[in-house]
Amino acid sequence: MSKTPLLDTLDNPQALRRMDQDALPQVAAELREFLLDSVGKTGGHFASNLGAVELTVALHYVYNTPEDHLVWDVGHQSYPHKILTGRKNRMHTMRQYGGLAGFPKRSESEYDAFGVGHSSTSIGAALGMAVADKTAGNGRRSVAVIGDGAMTAGQAFEALNCAGDMDVDLLVILNDNEMSISPNVGALPKYLASNVVRDMHGLLSTIKAQSSKVLDKLPGAMEIAQKVEHKIKSLASEADHAKQSLSLFENFGFDYTGPVDGHNVIELVNVLKELRTKKGPQLLHVITKKGNGYKLAENDPVKYHAVANLPKDGAAAETGTPKPAARPTYTQVFGRWICDQAAADPRLAAITPAMREGSGLVEFEQQFPERYFDVGIAEQHAVTFAGGMACEGMKPVVAIYSTFLQRAYDQLVHDVALQNLPVLFAVDRAGIVGADGPTHAGLYDLSFLRCIPNMVIAAPSDENECRLLLSTCYQLDAPAAVRYPRGSGCGAQISDGLETVAVGKGIVRREGRKTAIFAFGSMVAPALAAAENLNATVADMRFVKPLDEALILKLAQNHDYLVTAEENAEQGGAGSSVLEVLAKHGIRKPVLLIGVPDTVTEHGDPKKLLADLGLSAEALEKRIRGWAV
Repeated sequence: MSKTPLLDTLDNPQALRRMDQDALPQVAAELREFLLDSVGKTGGHFASNLGAVELTVALHYVYNTPEDHLVWDVGHQSYPHKILTGRKNRMHTMRQYGGLAGFPKRSESEYDAFGVGHSSTSIGAALGMAVADKTAGNGRRSVAVIGDGAMTAGQAFEALNCAGDMDVDLLVILNDNEMSISPNVGALPKYLASNVVRDMHGLLSTIKAQSSKVLDKLPGAMEIAQKVEHKIKSLASEADHAKQSLSLFENFGFDYTGPVDGHNVIELVNVLKELRTKKGPQLLHVITKKGNGYKLAENDPVKYHAVANLPKDGAAAETGTPKPAARPTYTQVFGRWICDQAAADPRLAAITPAMREGSGLVEFEQQFPERYFDVGIAEQHAVTFAGGMACEGMKPVVAIYSTFLQRAYDQLVHDVALQNLPVLFAVDRAGIVGADGPTHAGLYDLSFLRCIPNMVIAAPSDENECRLLLSTCYQLDAPAAVRYPRGSGCGAQISDGLETVAVGKGIVRREGRKTAIFAFGSMVAPALAAAENLNATVADMRFVKPLDEALILKLAQNHDYLVTAEENAEQGGAGSSVLEVLAKHGIRKPVLLIGVPDTVTEHGDPKKLLADLGLSAEALEKRIRGWAV
């Protein structure tokens, strides 16, 4: 017998909307059961999806999707949405090559109104849809679902500021679970919490008035009640000022409703039905619990933000963060290095835009809390903040994913590079990232970094090179970036010192003849493997900027064919910089550029993706052998 009999009958939201409202709690319970089973097998984002089950059911029940638009911020919480919109039978393919994407994707379903993956875009996108629908006069509604973590980003407030001054029908749902990936930071979460406490303050007055007669008759009960009242009042004291004025969101021009229990599906449906009839910008504040329905995830939402799988007994899940293994990951290499470097230099400060665990800064925060700064989901601010520190003699290290560094490009150029400030960017997840797909792939940083004046760019080929190049770039009195891939390297022996290497100098890893391969970063290992059968020379270039021009010219003189290899977009990347050197010196030799072609990459197993892109050792050998004839 099926554990999800009601859910099994729902092929689309239209079928859900034909059900009696009283059946929705059972639908939500079955949806959570199915989610536990499917994610437990495939892995993926976990706690955030469990927390959004009732909200997803209520939204599809009230709104006429896909004509009405649901825009999910980031997309970590979109699995229940996928299950209810005809993709239930494909959930076993989640995040696998050729299967369902881990985030909403417009080409995957008409119910995915907007492709997402980065935070804080939902309000702006939904506002654009609302304006388009108003212009067309079609009466469709737009809803943006954004978490309290994503609401800390400036882009969300830019959209709120714009929407509040426009005559459009837009609903913003603030899904408040007091978390992003790590615990929230900053003033806004405290403000939201004070709103909830303020609501408790009003509730207390009602309870007190209605129950005083009963409490008077119970021995000792009034004394206990007075202590509880005093505690709640002390919690609410910080909200007293807010009681005298409109809420933050009302000041932005939104009608505020809430807080509402985000796990009471009937209440949510009733509130959403009323809000759907209202005109103008509306904001619904919903309180949910990340990991709701799975105790381990409720108790440790950081650990269970993403999982690889769940044991059948529910004992201890494997998290999406790589487990400690015989070979440390590049992230772990960085985490150990920054602690060692901080111990040697009191000027060092670490900055992360809400990625403490993912960037390897947990141990640093524990050892150097006064020099650790989590600025929230605010990449732009992180970079300018680092620039300000550098102006006053500190040595900031910004730990950031390649895909998220894109969000702070203006600040990187204007606030750091043009002023030649010594900020080190530890650029994690460079290259193919696997299951998270194109929104998280770090394929463009070499192209967008190397055109910026004053920047030094390093690409380590193994774990020890990562430590060496981090130490080297940290010592510079200039902006620098060290980009390294996700996962483990080739198992190199790692130094425990803080040695440095010469800036802008590469090293020949293998001497061959006829063909020379200029390999950058993660492509050195496959290039060396391919070179064994090709008898080719392999140069580990180490630096993309400044390039080792002397080494390029030397190898160009005594080889017939030149190859560049990088895990980055071919356009404007490291290979292009080699071509520029050759052109500058008037050298005419056949050159094969190998990198990621001009295409949007897919999600799936990284090894398969690299092979399909022609970046595995076997593919490199085949491409070079077929070209250098």
